[in-house]
Amino acid sequence: MNEEKQYHIALGKGDVGRYCILPGDPGRCEKIAQYFDGPAFVASNREYTTYAGTLNGEKVCVTSTGIGGPSAAIAMEELAAIGVDTFIRVGTCGGINMKVKSSDVIVATGAVRYDGTGREYAPIEYPAVADFDVTLALTEAAQQQGEHWHTGVVQCKDSFYGQHAPQRMPVSYELENKWEAWKRLGVLGSEMESATLFVVANALNVRCGSVLNVIWNQERKAAGYDEPDDFDTDRGIRVAISAIRTLIDRDKEGQDRRE
Repeated sequence: MNEEKQYHIALGKGDVGRYCILPGDPGRCEKIAQYFDGPAFVASNREYTTYAGTLNGEKVCVTSTGIGGPSAAIAMEELAAIGVDTFIRVGTCGGINMKVKSSDVIVATGAVRYDGTGREYAPIEYPAVADFDVTLALTEAAQQQGEHWHTGVVQCKDSFYGQHAPQRMPVSYELENKWEAWKRLGVLGSEMESATLFVVANALNVRCGSVLNVIWNQERKAAGYDEPDDFDTDRGIRVAISAIRTLIDRDKEGQDRRE
């Protein structure tokens, strides 16, 4: 591989701009890029697929991260190394809190650190918190677009089946007890990347926020609610695109509050 290119994402300086959307699924990248002006494929290697374009005259990109914290951290590390400083994760999640329904949108303000990758960046006592400016732009976008949305804490884990089949795991006692704790604490939903991304972003001094489409809520289903699964990711994508436009405008106007 060309030494001027980052090892995993196969991108170099100049390939992308400051702003990046991070879906997990490489298959969503082209769909997200259609919201850009002049979208173009840039590179694909392993789980990392990148398209670039412009929004409000500023170069932006979308890069997939794959599933889970380890690959998401690699994507953020290498994108930051070539100049990206503002990230928005666009993903899917399952609801935990009973008020969260399928097809809702969650803007995460913070995340339960039930992942492993973030522990190699910060001790567990350090919170996984989204950037305020990015979160503000996301909530404004969700409000303006008339989405049914929530803002609050999500839970992030490394094992999908640890959540969906905890009873067959040797550590079922821990998984089930922790899940009950998340419910009692009002955690909105469960996914696999935001906690890692928030911690890594703070370690790298870059901005990161997260917007999630709720596919289902297993707690509502267990309670007998008739709630069909919703796999439409367009809601979160539109919110993220609008938020990036807002951030670009505010950055140009010198309203970025970071020190």
